[in-house]
This record gives sequence, C-alpha cells and structure tokens, in this order.
Amino acid sequence: MPIKIYNSLTRKKEDFVPVREGAVTMYVCGPTVYSLSHIGHARSAVSFDVIYKYLRYKGYKVTYARNYTDVDDKIIKRANEEGVPSQELAGRYIKEFDDDMDALGVEVPTYRPKATETIKEIIEVTSKLIDKGCAYAVDGDVYYSVRKKKDYGKLSGKNIDDLEAGARVEVDERKEDPLDFALWKASKPDEPSWESPWGKGRPGWHIECSAMCMRWLGETVDIHGGGKDLIFPHHENEIAQSESATGKVPYVKYWLHNGFVNIEKEKMSKSLGNILNIRDVIKDYTSEAIRLFLLSSHYRSPIDYSKDSLREAEAAMERFYKTLQRVNTEWPETKNIDFCVHCNEGRFTEMLDAMDDDFNTAEVIGNIFKEVNKANRLMDSAKASGKHEGLLEFSYILSMFHEASEFLGIFGRTPEGYFTEKNSRASVPAEEIERLIAERNEARKNKNFKRADEIRKGLLEQGIVLEDGAKGTTWSVKG
Repeated sequence: MPIKIYNSLTRKKEDFVPVREGAVTMYVCGPTVYSLSHIGHARSAVSFDVIYKYLRYKGYKVTYARNYTDVDDKIIKRANEEGVPSQELAGRYIKEFDDDMDALGVEVPTYRPKATETIKEIIEVTSKLIDKGCAYAVDGDVYYSVRKKKDYGKLSGKNIDDLEAGARVEVDERKEDPLDFALWKASKPDEPSWESPWGKGRPGWHIECSAMCMRWLGETVDIHGGGKDLIFPHHENEIAQSESATGKVPYVKYWLHNGFVNIEKEKMSKSLGNILNIRDVIKDYTSEAIRLFLLSSHYRSPIDYSKDSLREAEAAMERFYKTLQRVNTEWPETKNIDFCVHCNEGRFTEMLDAMDDDFNTAEVIGNIFKEVNKANRLMDSAKASGKHEGLLEFSYILSMFHEASEFLGIFGRTPEGYFTEKNSRASVPAEEIERLIAERNEARKNKNFKRADEIRKGLLEQGIVLEDGAKGTTWSVKG
C-alpha cells in the first residue's frame, strides 16, 4: 500500500506523492541553541529520524535538512548574562545538542544549516517581499504585511480578524497592522548584526527557516516538520512569506507535527520548573530505552514522561535482549542463517502496513514484542520436548527484528552491547561486583548461605541484580 501521511495543512491523511518521483525533500525545525536540549527536542528529533530512515528503507532518496537557530533574542540575552559573544554561546550549545542526538542514535541529517550562515539568502528573500509589496521597511526594521496573504491562517485554522481582536495592547505604532511580523530587525547595542539594504541588523525568527529551507531544498518541499507548538505563528508565517516571495503554492506539500511531551501529566514549561534535559535522562536510562519510550506512542499523540514509564521501557528492552541472548545460547545455529523476511508474508506486511499508515511506530513495536513472545514459547517448547525444531520460524522472527531496527533505530544491537551500556550506569565499580560474586560463589561452595544471601541482598539494594545460570553468575543494573 502507498504511504499515507496526516497533513496538518489539510487535516487529513493523504497518499504520499513527492514532487519528484523516487526522491524526497524534508525540512525539520531544529533547536534554538541557548541552553541544553530537553526531552521535547528528543521527541521531535527521534520521530523525524524514524521518518527519515523509513522513507529511505522504502527506497526513496531523501535529502533532509534540520536547522540551528543560532541568532535570537534568547541567545543574545543568555550571552549577555554570561558575558560571552552570542556566537560562542550558540556554538557551545550546538555541540551539546549534537552530542545528545548522537547518544540517542539520531542520524546526522544531510544538511544542518545555521541562520548566521544564511544571511545572504535571508536578505534576498526579504528584498523580494519588499519588491512585491508584501513587506515594508521602517527605521531599519522590515515587516511582513500579513493582510497581503489572502489565505493567511490556512495551516493553523486561525481567522485573521479574530487574531487582530486578540492582539496585544502594546503594539509597535510603526507597523501598518498589529499582526505584521518582523523579517529584519535594526541593530541594537550589544547585539550581533550584519549589513543590509536597510542598515545593520539581524534576521527575525520566521524568515530564517524560509531562507534555509529554500537554499538547501528548493522552493517547493515535500515534508516540513516540527513540534505542534510551531504551527502558529512560526509555520503559519513561514508559509506566508515563502509563498509570497516565490509565487509558488504550496511551499510545502505535507506538514507533519509531533505531539508534546508532558512531565508527570503536566505540560513541560520553565514556569513550572519541570524542564527535563536529555542529558539528565541519558544518565539514568539506556539510549534504546529512551527511544523505545518516545516511539511507543504515535508521533502525533502527546506522551507522558514519568520514571515509571521509562522503567517500563528499560524493562521491555532488557526482555528483548535477554530473549536474543537466550536464542544465541540455545539456538547457536541461528547465528549463521540468512534473514528470511518473507517467510511469513502476512506478519511482515502487517508491520510495514503500520508504518505506511502515518508512521505508526507504536503498532510496529507491539508486533515486535509479539515476536519476542513467540521466540520464548518456541524455546520453552523445545526445552520441554527435547526436540530442536523451528529453525525456519526463528529465521523469520530474527528477520523481523532486523528489519524493524533498520528504521526504528532500536532492536539492532548485540545483547552484549546493550548490557554493557546498561551496566555502565552501575553505582558499584564492576571490579567490586566481580569480587563480591567470587566471594559469594566461595560462600555457597562452603555452604555459608547466610553470607551468600547477604551479598546478593547488599548488591540488590545498590541496584545490582545477580542471576545464577548454567554458565555461572551474571549481573545487571536493575531497570
């Protein structure tokens, strides 16, 4: 079946037909780099990373751009507070963001443009808008004239007259209309600035994305994404200025917006003091558990972060890799089998149908854990009967894991790799754990079961779980 995408512009699912057959252009709004990135940034980045991967998996050549807003009021304010140049501050947080994305397994996009490296294009687009009578300059500032765009509000569904009625009382009197927004801002003391036909200044926020998007992807883009909070005014204004400048409609064929991340059922906001940085989450949970949590709900739905939900995701990932570990141990011949994706066409098609239906990762993950259950049942049955049968079925199950990992970015590691990362968060040094395991083994050998139990209990209190098996005692960090 064709890929169907929910288009925020038309408010319905549509068959995905890119502008050029076999090729896709995709732009996603990236971070404003003035502080560490939070779990909301992770939701957007991981969601669109999966979409990027899946489109390539389906055979499309994808050109993907995700920008950095590296000049902005918030960046300037923070830089002045710290007494450093704004570009130094922005550069620092760009690196922090990139490190967080790498830790989460988010692939590097084709292009990562910066606003400050696109000033020439920003000035060109702004000049076009003035020449077409869609923008005007006042004292070094340039404003877009919202009422010149007759269909303004088509993305957000907002009525222009209602917007004006709700405009703030404190309005810049130089504007022709209270709703007009800045394309270019005249230079102020202690701010970065660039030369322009209207004097020294810097770009407004909305025009940055239009210029970056058009420079790297062209005047008509297949997919434009971002968080739902960007629909208005950012994306609404981006449509208006882009279509007015080029005369081409639509500027974007498919608008995609991911849902919010709530923290313990409350909206994440600075006023509530519940901003959760990616860096803090990564300290406590594996990267795959975090991705699993973020992908366990449909990308358009809100998702609620809690310690319980992350622990559940961690436990699910551990169950997956323990199953894989068990397969490797009990069915070593599976290491040499060829992946047999179409051995059971129906189940494989079911997984891809879910992704084709507006990238329903939640359903795919549900299907993967059905396969985990089947694998364990097969192994339990083989152990009970003593008959080593079902290699073809294992081939199919492992193929499902492999194929899903290609676009989900999870389920693709070795068990050893996963548990090494998980155990790296141990509160007790690994050498000390191994020493205690050896002491416990000696105590059990000498029938000193009291001491053996004390060691197990003491480690468990520090989050270390011991498991006794045929090949000895292993340990892991409690999920």
